Amino acid sequence: MKSRVRELREACGWSQAQLGERLDVSRQTINAIETGKYDPSLPLAFRIAREFAEPIESIFLFEDVP
Repeated sequence: MKSRVRELREACGWSQAQLGERLDVSRQTINAIETGKYDPSLPLAFRIAREFAEPIESIFLFEDVP
Protein backbone atom coordinates (compact mmCIF):
# COMPACT_ATOMS: atom_id res chain seq x y z
CA MET A 1 0.00 0.00 0.00
CA LYS A 2 1.31 3.43 -0.89
CA SER A 3 0.95 6.25 1.59
CA ARG A 4 1.26 10.03 1.76
CA VAL A 5 2.45 9.98 5.37
CA ARG A 6 5.92 11.33 4.55
CA GLU A 7 4.50 14.14 2.41
CA LEU A 8 2.00 15.14 5.10
CA ARG A 9 4.53 14.83 7.93
CA GLU A 10 7.07 16.99 6.12
CA ALA A 11 4.38 19.59 5.31
CA CYS A 12 3.76 19.86 9.07
CA GLY A 13 7.50 20.19 9.74
CA TRP A 14 7.59 17.11 11.97
CA SER A 15 10.36 14.54 12.23
CA GLN A 16 9.52 10.85 12.15
CA ALA A 17 10.17 10.76 15.90
CA GLN A 18 7.79 13.66 16.53
CA LEU A 19 4.99 12.02 14.55
CA GLY A 20 5.69 8.75 16.33
CA GLU A 21 5.30 10.48 19.68
CA ARG A 22 2.04 12.09 18.60
CA LEU A 23 0.71 8.65 17.54
CA ASP A 24 2.30 6.68 20.41
CA VAL A 25 4.39 4.52 18.06
CA SER A 26 8.13 4.33 17.41
CA ARG A 27 10.08 6.32 14.85
CA GLN A 28 10.87 2.98 13.22
CA THR A 29 7.14 2.32 12.73
CA ILE A 30 6.73 5.68 11.00
CA ASN A 31 9.74 4.94 8.81
CA ALA A 32 8.35 1.51 7.88
CA ILE A 33 4.96 3.02 6.96
CA GLU A 34 6.60 5.73 4.86
CA THR A 35 8.80 3.25 2.98
CA GLY A 36 5.93 0.82 2.36
CA LYS A 37 7.44 -1.96 4.48
CA TYR A 38 4.58 -1.93 6.97
CA ASP A 39 0.85 -1.40 6.56
CA PRO A 40 -0.62 0.12 9.73
CA SER A 41 -3.45 -1.53 11.60
CA LEU A 42 -6.87 -0.01 11.04
CA PRO A 43 -6.86 1.76 14.45
CA LEU A 44 -3.43 3.26 13.71
CA ALA A 45 -4.55 4.31 10.22
CA PHE A 46 -7.51 6.12 11.80
CA ARG A 47 -5.19 7.87 14.29
CA ILE A 48 -2.91 8.96 11.44
CA ALA A 49 -5.87 10.28 9.46
CA ARG A 50 -7.17 12.13 12.50
CA GLU A 51 -3.72 13.63 13.18
CA PHE A 52 -3.56 15.05 9.66
CA ALA A 53 -7.30 15.87 9.46
CA GLU A 54 -7.57 13.91 6.21
CA PRO A 55 -9.72 10.96 5.16
CA ILE A 56 -7.94 7.61 5.32
CA GLU A 57 -8.50 7.15 1.58
CA SER A 58 -6.48 10.28 0.82
CA ILE A 59 -3.52 9.11 2.91
CA PHE A 60 -3.38 5.39 2.12
CA LEU A 61 -3.64 4.51 -1.54
CA PHE A 62 -4.38 0.89 -2.39
CA GLU A 63 -2.32 -0.44 -5.26
CA ASP A 64 -3.68 -3.56 -6.91
CA VAL A 65 -0.51 -5.52 -7.60
CA PRO A 66 -1.01 -8.57 -9.84
